[in-house]
Amino acid sequence: MVESGSNFKLVSSVLISVVLSSPITCVIYPPYSALIPLLLICVTVYVGVQIFNFKNSPYLTAGKRLLVADYALVVAVGVGAFVGSYCFHNIKLTKFVVNETKPLFQLVQFQQPPIMAVLAAIGLGFVVSFLFFMEGNISASIVNKPSNKLKKGSSFHYDMLVTGVINAILSVFCLPWLHGALPHSPLHVRALADIEEHIENGHVTETIVYVRETRLTTLVAHLFIGASVLIIPKPLDMIPIPVLYGLFVFLAVTSLGELQIWERFVLIFTEQSLYPPFHYVRKVPQKIIHCFTLLQMLQLTALCLVSFGSSAYLKMLFPFIIVSLIPIREYVLPKIISKRHLVALDGDH
Repeated sequence: MVESGSNFKLVSSVLISVVLSSPITCVIYPPYSALIPLLLICVTVYVGVQIFNFKNSPYLTAGKRLLVADYALVVAVGVGAFVGSYCFHNIKLTKFVVNETKPLFQLVQFQQPPIMAVLAAIGLGFVVSFLFFMEGNISASIVNKPSNKLKKGSSFHYDMLVTGVINAILSVFCLPWLHGALPHSPLHVRALADIEEHIENGHVTETIVYVRETRLTTLVAHLFIGASVLIIPKPLDMIPIPVLYGLFVFLAVTSLGELQIWERFVLIFTEQSLYPPFHYVRKVPQKIIHCFTLLQMLQLTALCLVSFGSSAYLKMLFPFIIVSLIPIREYVLPKIISKRHLVALDGDH
């Protein structure tokens, strides 16, 4: 058995070799195999966040700073892929596995399943369609909220119809389904928006002034997604899976500032005299704010337990957990917190 001091020396030697020599030729034993993926995740997140925050720096002009910040995700993935594929090329990392022996597009072989399999498929299809319905409407509601100042009207029913038709075609080819995505949809709106910053009592708030409402950006983005089949397996297999984990962490970190639940969670550890001038701070007592935040954190914990559970049957309950949040908000929370305070906390402002 290796002593703790030897463990520290081995880990230190690995980190020093990363800095002083590239590519690495040392051997990483299984107990330490989690170190490199964690390092790749941290590198991806760090590079992405630093470039994303470049828009707040004093360098260049405002337009150029925003242009650089818009490419934070691309640069972060590129840097992470380079570090993982070149610096650690002698270390086995999880990457894309592509079966090149099978055709790219192939029709599903229709068969005559037993009646119980048909009923089970109907039940599972209902659960999936219900999840798509909820996620699509949630995405559309966030995108079309008044603070985004969109001029064109919403089309909730049309979105559901188009999603259903496209998913039916994708099912015939045994391809992945599509649906309204979070946080991509709100981030797309902000990428097309002109944003002004206001400073009040030392706190910086962002306000959307104008949004360029166009379908071209979405069309071009999906054309690039379709063209990604041309880079399978190379160079797509050069991107380690931990880099993609870092990408998702980057999306989560950069989206936290727009979430009111995160704002209120930070207030739990903030001195009351230093609270930012949020609208609900002026209307709701401190204890009520913290109580509402903790109740939401409990609901979020339940969602995470179901979503990240190891059982596939447990994960199928995720849509129903989402739906159960509606009666909790409408009937349970008003018995704990007054309606006036609830409107101030989660109403449209």
